[in-house]
Amino acid sequence: MKSRTAKVLHELGGRSMLVHALQAVRQVGAARVVAVVGHDREQVSAAVTAHDAGVVQAVQEEQRGTGHAVRVALDTLASQLEAEGTSFEDFDDTVLITYGDVPLLSPDTLVELLEGHQRSGSRVTILTAIVDDPTGYGRILRDADGAVVAIREHKDASETERQVREVNSGIMVVDAVFLDHATSTLDTDNAQGELYLTDIVDRAVHECQPVGAHVLEDVWQTKGVNDRVQLAELAAELNRRTTEHWMRQGVTIVDPATTWIDSDVTLGADTVLHPGTQLLGATTVGEGATIGPDTTLRNVEVGDGASVVRTHGSDAVVGAGASVGPFAYLRPGAELGARGKIGTFVEVKNATLGEGAKVPHLSYVGDAEIGEGTNIGAGTITANYDGVHKHRTVVGRHARTGSDNVFVAPVTIGDGAFTGAGTIVREDVPPGALAVSSGSQRTIDGWVQRKRPGTPSADAAAPVDDPAEETAGE
Repeated sequence: MKSRTAKVLHELGGRSMLVHALQAVRQVGAARVVAVVGHDREQVSAAVTAHDAGVVQAVQEEQRGTGHAVRVALDTLASQLEAEGTSFEDFDDTVLITYGDVPLLSPDTLVELLEGHQRSGSRVTILTAIVDDPTGYGRILRDADGAVVAIREHKDASETERQVREVNSGIMVVDAVFLDHATSTLDTDNAQGELYLTDIVDRAVHECQPVGAHVLEDVWQTKGVNDRVQLAELAAELNRRTTEHWMRQGVTIVDPATTWIDSDVTLGADTVLHPGTQLLGATTVGEGATIGPDTTLRNVEVGDGASVVRTHGSDAVVGAGASVGPFAYLRPGAELGARGKIGTFVEVKNATLGEGAKVPHLSYVGDAEIGEGTNIGAGTITANYDGVHKHRTVVGRHARTGSDNVFVAPVTIGDGAFTGAGTIVREDVPPGALAVSSGSQRTIDGWVQRKRPGTPSADAAAPVDDPAEETAGE
């Protein structure tokens, strides 16, 4: 990946590849999960714990191949069982082996793989796929009757074997007792000098143990990520599947190609997503809402029937029937009540706007509480920062504040109060009162002609002769 970030921690669909893998096996119902960590293990181990503290971690000090990784996992599991007072010899269960870099692998596919394994009575069942270009993959070799007899890695395959298009995904289900036995006998007699997990198939065939293969038609699920090009390809495919899912759930997506929806987003029926919309993180949108165009929301809750247009928002709440934008900025802690309005070129941060409250134009509202039904005039600023500390502004219910106001926090404007245009509010305003801070207007006639003679302004302001008076003079 050419990155300071461990490969499996790169994200698509709002989750790291690691989290996609862990969630898949948890959704299958795995009783125990062991994650083998090796390269970049400090990063990976911390991420595993942060997502699922119940995962047992096995450290692979040397990366000696997939067979070695599974052996490390089994040894770690044996130690855990021993600590619980159980012998590994009594651990007669089924082991599912999967990887941290196949993010499109679905729980449904793993369930099918497990169920097929149990029905067939096989000791080993491999998840395979038929691909157009099998270069780099291990080939599935079958006998004349179609039974799996080996997996041959690409570097070790003959020219004839390389023509086989059925490939090994690396994902398999194995009976625990056989897996313990087979991984204990692996050797490094291969082109890469590693302990291949795939060699357990040879062991099973040699011991006349049944080997099965579950052919997966959806090849995307078996694709791994080794660079950023592949990451982008799989991210686009995941997004295509996500948008298709929501359209089938009753969401209108005008242009799926320019709409990105993370895996943890939830959407209500009859919501419309316009082009250029990105819904990220744990964003939730209710029914009948309109989002976009050109809108990015991360961890934002949008209520039923709300409208959010050309807006950037994160960690915010938009109430039912409310409207936001265009060109609004919702910063963390912004909460807009039902049927409220945050309008054009308005920024809101750590502030609550009550039901029906409106900030329609050109304003900054930070660290504030705006009451129900209140209207904040255009060009208003809550001066919330004194250079050291943040302070709150409180505006009561059904207040009306004039244009070009500055509220110097901490300050409270009471219920039903008014403020005049251009007012700087430094002191609390009682309920029902009118606050003004500007003096009476002073007009100095003729100032431009005296102070700016010869300018275009002076010419424009010059008196125009009256043609009627000139005629009368004649």
